Amino acid sequence: MTIKSKPTPVQTHSEGLTKKRQDYLEWPEYFMAVAFLSAQRSKDPSSQVGACIVNQENKIVGIGYNGMPNGCDDDLLPWSRSADNKLDTKYPYVCHAELNAIMNKNSADVKGCTMYVALFPCNECTKLIIQAGIKDVIYLSDKYHDTPEMTASRRLLNLAGITYKQFQPKQGRIVIDFNSINHPGLKTSSGFEGSHHRLRNLEHDAKYS
Repeated sequence: MTIKSKPTPVQTHSEGLTKKRQDYLEWPEYFMAVAFLSAQRSKDPSSQVGACIVNQENKIVGIGYNGMPNGCDDDLLPWSRSADNKLDTKYPYVCHAELNAIMNKNSADVKGCTMYVALFPCNECTKLIIQAGIKDVIYLSDKYHDTPEMTASRRLLNLAGITYKQFQPKQGRIVIDFNSINHPGLKTSSGFEGSHHRLRNLEHDAKYS
């Protein structure tokens, strides 16, 4: 008769296991942070805005920021917000972040995608969002809520059945520290200490005009 031995219990030492970090960025914070980081590429002295387009698989398919059109020397165009002649302001010339994000797409299209943007889109950008097939808009600031352009934008989004909601950040700032790769132990609750670039309080940095 063959006697089967009982299996030896597996010894576990859960208290000694290294667990995953808990302060990682969740998807919404990550995508909005990408939008804010891309805004740092803008040369606009008064308004730096970025946009990030994400597909259903949480993959980024487009990034953009506000600036002058391709091939146009931005040293020869005005950046002013006000002037006696509107042609001497930036408004007839500048391309908004939403437009550039759609045009910079790295996929065949952006249908069914979500756009993360610092500011609620104006009526002109909303037309592009609708025509591109974007289904959701996540914005941070709505400081121009009562202007005719934003009122028209909401009307168009509602008619097109596109959902839009305000982003509620779980933390006021995100810190990018290039030294953290060499000194991973120097951490604070808001990120890494050292020389860094800060995506400061998101609401206060949502500049747009």
